[in-house]
Amino acid sequence: MKKTIRTALIDTVPVLTGYLVLGFGFGIVLKSAGYGILVAFLMSALIYAGSMQYVAVGLLTGGASLLTAALTTLMVNARHLFYGVSMLERYRGTGKRKPYLIFALTDETYSLVCRELSHVEESQRINYYFFVSLFNQLYWIAGSVAGAVAGSLLRFNSEGIEFALTALFLTVFLEQWLTAKKHMPAVLGVMLSALCLLLFGKDRFLIPAMLLIALILCLYREGRRDD
Repeated sequence: MKKTIRTALIDTVPVLTGYLVLGFGFGIVLKSAGYGILVAFLMSALIYAGSMQYVAVGLLTGGASLLTAALTTLMVNARHLFYGVSMLERYRGTGKRKPYLIFALTDETYSLVCRELSHVEESQRINYYFFVSLFNQLYWIAGSVAGAVAGSLLRFNSEGIEFALTALFLTVFLEQWLTAKKHMPAVLGVMLSALCLLLFGKDRFLIPAMLLIALILCLYREGRRDD
């Protein structure tokens, strides 16, 4: 167990650096909107939705309706539907930990638990999934609370700080690119996303892109099986 915890801790170091910065930015943005440290902690502990938490700040300050909040959440986090489907087999037999593993399946956690895990013993895979998920959420909570604290003590212009989210996604993509042996899925993802961006615009391209990527990758996978 100790070896598994140490492995999970080492593997999540890249996420640690990203989540502390990104969570810090969220805490500052939240504080600048008039919400306190406790709200930052509760949102990161109970919602834990990364980009959606940034969006939620605007929804809260703008007085959005419950329906608007629900539809916006669906649009922003629709990609997690595909994450969940692809993790059905890996999370089979996880028992009481399954609800938390589902709740904590962020983009960065997904990138770590869905890859080749030859460095983790087969009997310890479930423990590895759990500790990777737990460590990543703790990093996010720590960054959010620290940002809220800094926002309450310091006064500065926070405009543009949410770009940390884009930077983290780029970091995860590059890490996957460098560690993966096959780059065709990544290339397809970028090309199809760019195509949908041109066709549907920046406000509507996400769901069509995810649907198209899922379809093409399924066909790509079946084609390789036939070979």
